[in-house]
Order: sequence, then C-alpha cells, then structure tokens
Amino acid sequence: MQNIVIVGGGHAAAQAVTSLKQKKFEGTVTLISEEPVVPYQRPPLSKAYLSGDLAAERLPILREAAYEGAGVTLKLGTRAEKINRTDKTVSLSSGETVPYDKLILATGGQPRKLSCPGADLAGIHYVRTQADTDALRPEFESAEKLLVVGGGYIGLEIAAVARKLGKKVTVLEAMDRILARVVAPEVSRFYADVHSEEGVTILTDQMVTSIEGTGRVEAVMTADGNRFEADVIVAGIGLIASTELATAADIKVAQMGIEVNGFCQTSDPDIYAIGDVTWHHNVLYERDMRLESVQNAVDQAKVAVGHMFGEEAVYDALPWFWSDQYSMKLQIAGLSAGFDTLITRGSPSERSVAFFYLKEGKLIAADCVGRMGEFMQAKKLIAAKVDVDAEKLADDSKPIKDIAAELLS
Repeated sequence: MQNIVIVGGGHAAAQAVTSLKQKKFEGTVTLISEEPVVPYQRPPLSKAYLSGDLAAERLPILREAAYEGAGVTLKLGTRAEKINRTDKTVSLSSGETVPYDKLILATGGQPRKLSCPGADLAGIHYVRTQADTDALRPEFESAEKLLVVGGGYIGLEIAAVARKLGKKVTVLEAMDRILARVVAPEVSRFYADVHSEEGVTILTDQMVTSIEGTGRVEAVMTADGNRFEADVIVAGIGLIASTELATAADIKVAQMGIEVNGFCQTSDPDIYAIGDVTWHHNVLYERDMRLESVQNAVDQAKVAVGHMFGEEAVYDALPWFWSDQYSMKLQIAGLSAGFDTLITRGSPSERSVAFFYLKEGKLIAADCVGRMGEFMQAKKLIAAKVDVDAEKLADDSKPIKDIAAELLS
C-alpha cells in the first residue's frame, strides 16, 4: 500500500488525513477536492459564518501547512472525473491521472434544488459550500424580506440569523409541521413557538409551485394560491448524495448513497466511502441508513483508515448532531424514528428542555436544548439499551447524572 487517494473536501476527508498521519503512513497521500480551498467545517455555513461571527480563516479543519507537514499532495479546485478500477487510477479534470492502491470517496452531497417554474431566477440560494454562503451573504445583508423554503434545521438556522439582522423572515414548509422527518410533534411545536416569539412567520402545508420575477425573484406562489413577496430566497429541502463517480465505476450504489460494509468498504474492497455519501448499516438501530453529520463523517473515516491497516473494528457509533438557533444549542443523541413514548424534562417556555424518545421502554434518542448533562447521559443510556423509568427521566428535581447512574447500575 503505497498510494492512497482521497476524494472530497469536508470533515470525512480531513479526518482521513489525520488518521493516516496517526498511523504513520509513509506512502503517498493525494487529496482531491473540487473546491478551491482545503477541507473546512460545513455546519457554520448556515450559522456563525453566515452571520459574520466566524471569519473564513477559521473554517479550515486543518491548516494547509498541516497537509504539507503530513506529506499530503493537495489538488484543489480539481474534479475527480473517472475511476478506472482495472488500472487503479483516478482521472482528473486537469488532465492528470493519479494512481491508487486504496481510494477513499468522501464526496458528500449536493443540495436538492427547486424544480418549479422560476427556479432559475437570480436571488435563489442554497447553502452547502463556502462559496454558496459567500454568494448569499451580500444579498442576505441587503435584503429586507427573506423567504426560506424548507423547515428543516438549515432553514431554521438561516431564519434565526436573518432575524438577528432584523430581516422580515417567512419560512414555508410543505409538510404539516417543521422538522417533521426528525422530531416528535411536541418538538416541532417547541421550535415553531420559539421562532414565532423571535418574529419569524412559519407557514406549514405550503408547497411552492412557482417563483415570480423579471430576471430576479420577486415573489413565491404556493399550491393553495398564496403569494409571498421576497427579496431573497434560501432553499433547504434536502441533500442528494454525490454518487456519480461510484456509479460510473460500477460500484454498488443504493437509492440513497454508496453502499458500504461495516469497515466502510464499497463493493470494490480497495475503494472505501465515508461520510454523507454512504449507505451503511447501523448496528445499534439494526437498519440501513444515510446520515448527514460530522460525527458520522469523522467516525467512518477512522474505521476506514483503521481497516486499511488491518484493524477489524466495525463502524457502530451512536449518531449525534447539533443545531444552533438564536442563543439555544440543540444537541441530539440517537435517532427517534419508531419511538412510542415521549418524555419531556425541563421547561420549554424557558428554552431549557430535554425530550426523551422511548421505544418499548428503552431510550432510543434525545433532543436536548441547553441541557448538556442530559445529552451526555442520554448517549450512555441509548448505547446501553437498558430499560428506563419514564417518571424518573421526567423528574427535573433530581440530577440527570444520578438518574442515569441508577438506571445503569
């Protein structure tokens, strides 16, 4: 194993470099990214970086000097166009061909685009790359009326930043509640109330059918005939995994992403895939899934690199996520799909609350707002798969650490 090639520019790619350095790999490492900058943090793009609270210099996960020090060859602003599995090479948009012994695909995904009439007008933005936010920011700052299409985490984070800047903000969600795919109705209601208190107008059951404007957006029309004026539109309606390279190379791809085994190997044992692009089996929840999270990207990178060096550790990490909106930090442990009981601990009205999701008496997930202790203990309880006492979890007069210790004993 002399040549390792990494394709991607996010957390997964950066962690792969770090893990290879920790393994003291002495061969050639080449990192290829279509973006012209070193791998950087994506979560701040819809939050601190958009608001201007985080400078561009602080986005990189590793400084360029770190790649040089690790002997990594960077090919930035360059697209990987073709994988030749027979010759074990990657062809680049620059005309170069790079050989590999092991190849890591950390290609992430692309934002799902609006497809209605008018979707190609100026003033419509998506937030996935640093360049996306850089293009959005000047219009964002000068706009008076911002319209967000999609009531998921990215849409709500952008809405929060816009309200901080004093914008008139309207969020249109096609489903009957915001965050419907990932949280319980009670949590949707909590966030709807918070945004309403902050001055955001959230409207559900609003399917966008067309966008009006002469050269530039002026208004959005919805299926029920409503018309909403807007200076700028930001759409956050999902992510499509970037599987094109794998598909063209006849690597097995599922509907949602590149299929990998427990070691993050694809159907070609010399090619690994990690991060947002992977369709993988989660041991804890006993089902296949694709995750969009920093945790998943980092942990899969560690597993993939470890396996290259003979380790047999299977990827079995507990998924966790976070979202910053206004002064609140939401920390999410686990996946709530399939829950049958919801326990509320704390005070939603004071924006200090934990929502615990139970299934058949066991904790499977937790949404914790301003509750670091609950988040930390929830991760332990979920991983342990122990029976929990709903009344004990709801009792906010007793420290969560003590409750968890009893349940785990």
